[in-house]
Amino acid sequence: MANRPRRGSAALIPFPDLHEENSLTRTLRFLAAPLLALAAAAVARAAEPGPLTAESVKAAGLLRDQVVSGSRASDWVREITERAGPRLAGSPGDRAAVAVALELLKTIGFSNVRAEKATVPVWARASERGEVTAPVSQKLALAALGGSVATPEGGVEAEVLGVRSYEELVAKKDAVRGRIVFYDVPTARTKDFTGYGRSVVYRSDGASRAAKYGAVGVLIRSIGTDGNRLPHTGGLRYAADEPRIPAAALSIPDADLVAFLLSRGGPVRIRFALACGEQPDGESANVIGEVVGREKPDEIVVLGAHLDSWDLGRGAIDDGAGCGIVIEAARQIAALPERPRRTIRVVLFANEENGLAGGKAYAAAHAAELPRHAAALEADQGTGRPLGLSWNAGPTAEPLLSQIAGILRALDAEELTAGGEGGADISRMLPAGVPLIGLSQDASTYFDFHHTANDTFDKIVPKDLDRAAAAAAVAAWCLAETPGLPERVPADKRKLSW
Repeated sequence: MANRPRRGSAALIPFPDLHEENSLTRTLRFLAAPLLALAAAAVARAAEPGPLTAESVKAAGLLRDQVVSGSRASDWVREITERAGPRLAGSPGDRAAVAVALELLKTIGFSNVRAEKATVPVWARASERGEVTAPVSQKLALAALGGSVATPEGGVEAEVLGVRSYEELVAKKDAVRGRIVFYDVPTARTKDFTGYGRSVVYRSDGASRAAKYGAVGVLIRSIGTDGNRLPHTGGLRYAADEPRIPAAALSIPDADLVAFLLSRGGPVRIRFALACGEQPDGESANVIGEVVGREKPDEIVVLGAHLDSWDLGRGAIDDGAGCGIVIEAARQIAALPERPRRTIRVVLFANEENGLAGGKAYAAAHAAELPRHAAALEADQGTGRPLGLSWNAGPTAEPLLSQIAGILRALDAEELTAGGEGGADISRMLPAGVPLIGLSQDASTYFDFHHTANDTFDKIVPKDLDRAAAAAAVAAWCLAETPGLPERVPADKRKLSW
């Protein structure tokens, strides 16, 4: 992307008289041709028939370039992550993050800045340790999964049963009782979240599925793509009708060790101890600030990200990055000579990581005005460069989304994917039919750091984050500026998938 000409600028490249061409000028013409084609395609895509006028398309392009050249998205990430630190819902860091975010939005100059309370589940980690006791002695790097119950004080020690799928667990169900089940399922490195989607089910449901057959504990291969000896935490869900057994994630090198020992055929024993557990519900808040619309202030476009994080790191990519993206997108829109027709509402949600209390509280508190929500967009894919948008709305919204994609082509972010729920927090608005937009980003390295102690500010890639902020700004501005409300999600497609 370095030195990419601005959209349309390639048409200004001068060419020598053909009769005077030498080999160098012929080479330059050959290299310039693809640039001309790309520029022409971008202009054509943005000019496709749709609700935005040519003047609006041009203004959105200027906004895009303005954000890329003058973004402060990384600054906002640093403010939140370095001042508040780890911020699991209901923790002291969570309360600090709410205070920092309120101060930040007020200082930037948003209107109607406020904290809307949300009651959140509270789970806390105290200590954890683990070791292989046979056939060798080896300490293990592990972390309790969020929501796990504690082990007995002395820990749990048992022979390990390794499985690579739920089908294998069922096939070996008669051997599960009294053992620790080890789910050995690697996470594939992909640009999107498909690799994560295939493996995260073992973190979410693995404990209850193993408990059904009498397991005394569960270990999983961390849901990550790195090679660091740092475990990845993340939430689990206990089934109401099964015993609750302790569950932890092994760092990937230690999962490799256990897998190797199991492959040799002899018994493998592990002892692990977790001091952790649920506490009484606590109080947190969704932090909100607005750029009030010039013509239709009661119609809303939500720009959302989540303020909370897991407790091992400082939550820079998950989701400090998303907070930086949406704050900066709204700040740049507020700085325009003319604000869009509708109100842009920044919502930094509480408790995405282990309960979605913030998303649920927002949908409930704003139920009466959800029919006037033009759309909701969420950023929760880290610091990667933008790839495009997912969208879930009525079919007549597609021409508008195609126009937005055309404007984003200059960022190589023109991909459009129909369907989905936009993001975990905004998904709670789906039953009301609110059009949901997800900011798609390159997740190739996201799961190297996700939910680990390594999720710190140094992992932010400012240039990519700036482009993501530009993509979010363009999408939000266009959704807020289009003359009519985008068509809502059809009634038969409003059922939540999770």
